[in-house]
Amino acid sequence: MYLHQRLDSSRLVVLLAQWTRAERAPARPDVAEQLGQWLSVVDAVELNGSLRSIEAHTAAPSAGDEEAIDAQALEDLLQKTKADLTRLATAPARPARPLRERADNTPVEQPDPQAQADFAAHGPRYAEQQRQLDARLGALRAQVRAALLKGPAPLRQLAALDGVMEQMLGAREQRLWASLPGHLERRFVQLRKAHQARVQASGHADEPLRWRQAGGWRAGFEQDLQALLLAVMQVRLQPIMGLLEAARNENKRTGFQE
Repeated sequence: MYLHQRLDSSRLVVLLAQWTRAERAPARPDVAEQLGQWLSVVDAVELNGSLRSIEAHTAAPSAGDEEAIDAQALEDLLQKTKADLTRLATAPARPARPLRERADNTPVEQPDPQAQADFAAHGPRYAEQQRQLDARLGALRAQVRAALLKGPAPLRQLAALDGVMEQMLGAREQRLWASLPGHLERRFVQLRKAHQARVQASGHADEPLRWRQAGGWRAGFEQDLQALLLAVMQVRLQPIMGLLEAARNENKRTGFQE
């Protein structure tokens, strides 16, 4: 189910490979090897100590200390958050306000297409959407983890480990997310240059009002921006879905009926 997804087949990896026109993705190391590249010797020692502490504090709970996990309620919360963020990612961009006067006689009641011909008009919008995605998914992960910390020892250990890993890898992850606007900007420039080349080859004048119509280069960029946000969401949901799958498996093992 959730945990069976391969890292190298994630929508984000595939999308970025398409943008860079990679003919063949390089061989990817397994999860343990990738993690080893992220952690220093100091990190490894700290992680080992955390694992020992988690085992010591969660292996033997007091009587009545455990609660059955309502995995369905957590699943419903996840689906609501996912639906909200999908609507955010796929919401149409607000058109630029028209200029009062245009040298090319574009009607003033129409949006000004030239105002969004540079990436600077889109970078802040992506950054804000990314910020909202980060806040919502971070809060959801913490909420799911808090629920598992009230459950049986295996789930408490998993939740505690997830907290340690999020804290330890968080800075590296944020640097990776911060690199995505650069990929998006390069994609924007790529689409704009391809459009300009087609116009020049056709011998006809450019028609900015068609950029946002179906088949236009700006419409294509909007699709790519939405695809990037959805791909990031998919990657960031994986740890949360992993926690939920563990809760479901534990409920089945103990015979708890949701």
